[in-house]
Amino acid sequence: MLVAAAVCPCPPLLVPEVAAGAAPELGAARAACAQALGMLAAARPGRLVVVGPAADHGQGRHPEGTRGSFRGFGVDVGVRLGADRMGSAVPEHELPPSLAVAAWLLEQAGWPDVPAEGLGVAESMPLERCVRIGADLAGRDERVALLVMGDASACRSLKAPGYLDERAAGFDAEVARALGAADVAALKEQDAGLAQELKACGRAPWQVLAGAAENTRLTGTLLYDDAPYGVGYLVAAWS
Repeated sequence: MLVAAAVCPCPPLLVPEVAAGAAPELGAARAACAQALGMLAAARPGRLVVVGPAADHGQGRHPEGTRGSFRGFGVDVGVRLGADRMGSAVPEHELPPSLAVAAWLLEQAGWPDVPAEGLGVAESMPLERCVRIGADLAGRDERVALLVMGDASACRSLKAPGYLDERAAGFDAEVARALGAADVAALKEQDAGLAQELKACGRAPWQVLAGAAENTRLTGTLLYDDAPYGVGYLVAAWS
């Protein structure tokens, strides 16, 4: 059963070494992520599942102990998802960037010794499959927590990665409202086609969360809502 969830953005820029001189600009976002993870730990889950968008090579399950790095972003910073309980059996493949950011956030937060695993999902994954996966994750333990990684639109300004799209602000505002209210129905209603056009990589992970949270009584708190660099970054906690 899902007992808590944290929703965080997944730009590698959250890692100060990657952001370099721009690191202070995301200080408030990092603080909000830390607060969300604190609320997640307070729920005393028996299992943590990290869900985030992934390209083809990073989709699927990533067991506890899987390593990742930010060498592809020009810095020699390595991370590991949870404890290294598997020893030499740890997979050789690395975490996709979104889950590597999650692993970094968990390490910074001093995440307790709770079994953790990752799941990379395709940004194009249809709603029905997202919901089924979420329900399956929620049923894997009596007390499951989710850390859900993903960004809102990347079209909030002229300098945004997707340039300015007038639909982006409204899309992000509705997602922020739904995450802050733990509105499962609203998350399930997010338009996958529009999300793709606005380069919102969080749509599928948010709908996995919706599937996991069905038939629960979780309440939400929106902790951060801003668009530095023209990309919507949202932080929320459900408990």
